[in-house]
Amino acid sequence: MGNCIPSSASETTQSTISVNRSTNTKPSSTTGTSIGTSNGAGISGTSTSTGYSRFSEAASPAGEVLPAADLKVYTYSDLKACTRSFKSDMVLGVGGFGTVYKGWVDEKTLLPSKNGTGFMVAIKKLNHESVQGFQEWQSEVNFLGRLSHPNLVKLLGYCREDRDLLLVYEFLQKGSLENHLFRRGSAVQPLSWNLRLKIAIGAARGLAFLHSSDDNVIYRDIKASNILLDGNYNAKISDFGLAKLGPSGGVSHVTTRVMGTHGYAAPEYIATGDLSFLNKIIIDGVLFFMWSSVHQL
Repeated sequence: MGNCIPSSASETTQSTISVNRSTNTKPSSTTGTSIGTSNGAGISGTSTSTGYSRFSEAASPAGEVLPAADLKVYTYSDLKACTRSFKSDMVLGVGGFGTVYKGWVDEKTLLPSKNGTGFMVAIKKLNHESVQGFQEWQSEVNFLGRLSHPNLVKLLGYCREDRDLLLVYEFLQKGSLENHLFRRGSAVQPLSWNLRLKIAIGAARGLAFLHSSDDNVIYRDIKASNILLDGNYNAKISDFGLAKLGPSGGVSHVTTRVMGTHGYAAPEYIATGDLSFLNKIIIDGVLFFMWSSVHQL
């Protein structure tokens, strides 16, 4: 998750999308975490040997906003079983929100399965010391539970028990773009310019879907570490903890608490907290400039 840039502007709380693009109907607005969910019956667990994300082909190429979240509700015991009691050898990475573990679930039911059977998922577990943990967890559930696009990471389910907040995502084999750009890891190979272009186009398609949706979703934390890659280097935008609904009804901007990562945010956004379409274009441009200027080794 992004680092908070100090600001005196207050953050508004609206973060729930309300429009189903595929039917142009207005489903009931949801608040908090009382979202409509399923137990995973509508989620395909079909395996793939091509390197593509198993969920990309199921998503509409143009993207859609689902009328209700299609998420599996897990118990803490479920996810403890998935990760072998959150053992250190199951850790995929550590971020501002908490630790990400790998786990295994059944292809049809998405229930915990034995290590090496079913398919692998990524499980993000909140660090209890995280100041904005609940708000960012809630934002991920509200946005990724309803947004469906081949270039957005697929959220499969969540868990909320007492102080324990967890999120379950599809697992993407190639990890983050940041690791590839800066060669972090012995097995990471340099990216060809053709692959960089492919990744940039994929990320741009995901952003275009967010920006063109009826609710004008502004992502606010686009950076290389939040772009994940499947086995064929198809880009998927992840980490919607800082996502925000953009201005609507002729309003030019929304005023928010300044959030994001140092170096990526537009100067006027940092100074005023006013979030507009121009801000997000500048932020996106900074990232794409960085991608194109990193030298191949």
